[in-house]
Amino acid sequence: MLAFLGTLGIVVALVGSVLLVARGVRVARGSGGADLSGPTKLMVAGSVVGMAAMQIALATDDFSIAYLANNHARSTPFPFDVATAWAALEGSILLWGLVLAGFTWMVFTAYRHGPDRLGAAALAVMGVVGVFFFGLMTTVANPFEVCVAAAERGCLMSSPFPWASVDAPIDGRGPNPLLQNHIFMAVHPPLLYLGYVGLTAPFAYAIAALAVGVPGPEWLRRSQRATLIAWTFLTLGIVIGSWWAYEVLSWGGYWAWGPGGKPPSFPGLGGGAFFHSPRGQRARGRLRA
Repeated sequence: MLAFLGTLGIVVALVGSVLLVARGVRVARGSGGADLSGPTKLMVAGSVVGMAAMQIALATDDFSIAYLANNHARSTPFPFDVATAWAALEGSILLWGLVLAGFTWMVFTAYRHGPDRLGAAALAVMGVVGVFFFGLMTTVANPFEVCVAAAERGCLMSSPFPWASVDAPIDGRGPNPLLQNHIFMAVHPPLLYLGYVGLTAPFAYAIAALAVGVPGPEWLRRSQRATLIAWTFLTLGIVIGSWWAYEVLSWGGYWAWGPGGKPPSFPGLGGGAFFHSPRGQRARGRLRA
């Protein structure tokens, strides 16, 4: 039941993303008005339903879902059982889709109903990104595949069809022990994702401004709120990740510059520069884009 509900949510979000692209492009081209609220709401609602289904499955130890069988266990303590939702590839993409839907809604709230080609084009770009990630979840990275061949702990074989014959294990393998030894590991990935994915909004406005030929600082003005939110969360994620590395790994914090530290550092630096550059443009006419 939960596998079906989660899959349905992902499909609904994918449909909403496709409609958002089609209708956003139509408005951006000046081919007439189109309702962009419906597709945006579908995208948001579908992603919320998907994450809710995952969390309910974790709370009820539903090991018929292969993702839970391989990444969760009955003994997983709180709050790490909640964090199991983004402890592996499929779940992390599910979280990515949820955050993306949230920032898409933020872009929609700035959309001016009427002849707003810039806002419509930005929503279309957000929709394209949504099609990619929700498309991944419905194909090669489905977090709601059901277990059809169980091991003693975990799942040996899974099916993307929620109506397939289920063979659920008694218990799961549990998450990586390194993901259970500090409270920061429960909040570190969501903070990074709020930063990573949030920067999709200014990217969407930049592409939209180029696509529709809207000159001036309007796209910068509209993207400032999302940029500030994303940059703030990304900075918090970097700080908390470094703190975790210092306390847990006892390597003087140098792990913060390892594979988990470099990726957020570069968009963090770029996001900070991007957030402050419009101020210089407005004050002194510099750094125009």
